[in-house]
Amino acid sequence: MLSLTIMAITFGVVFLAELPDKTALAGLMLGTRYRASYVFAGVAAAFAVHVALAIAAGSVLTLLPQRLVQAVVGVLFLAGAAMLLLKKQDEDDDGIKAPADQSFWKVSGAGFMLILVAEFGDLTQIMTANLAARYDNPLSVGLGAVLALWAVAGLGIVGGRTLLKYVPLRLITKVAAGLMLVLAGLSLYEAIAG
Repeated sequence: MLSLTIMAITFGVVFLAELPDKTALAGLMLGTRYRASYVFAGVAAAFAVHVALAIAAGSVLTLLPQRLVQAVVGVLFLAGAAMLLLKKQDEDDDGIKAPADQSFWKVSGAGFMLILVAEFGDLTQIMTANLAARYDNPLSVGLGAVLALWAVAGLGIVGGRTLLKYVPLRLITKVAAGLMLVLAGLSLYEAIAG
């Protein structure tokens, strides 16, 4: 049975936890380069998969070796930063590529894979699993979590489109790469020190 109270609690907790997370950064970067609706479709599908896994797994996700998860996330951030810094700027700083240059499947697939890999074992996925185990209402927890994650992704994507109007793409790319390097360092430090 659907509980609006459990949905609201889950939405609030997951939204606040995910807002400062790497997802907003990923959505922002993808949103500056590609058609927003294509990016959102892929990101939304990946979040739906993550929530389904969290609901199905319940609190089992908390048993994953945290050091291993942090090490993999750190390496992925390093790879992402390297890709951003080493990629040739084949587009103008004035805007994104025309939608005709980027197919729906290519863009949404890239967004899907980025979020699927980057968010595995993430705090919000573990929190969703814990909430599902606590409330024993997978439908309410699942809907609350997926709506919160979609809201954060949408904010990141729209923010990226708006930011591009005022800041050159090269600067955004360098800042994003720098942030990814910081996140990689933090993740690898947690993997080693943890």
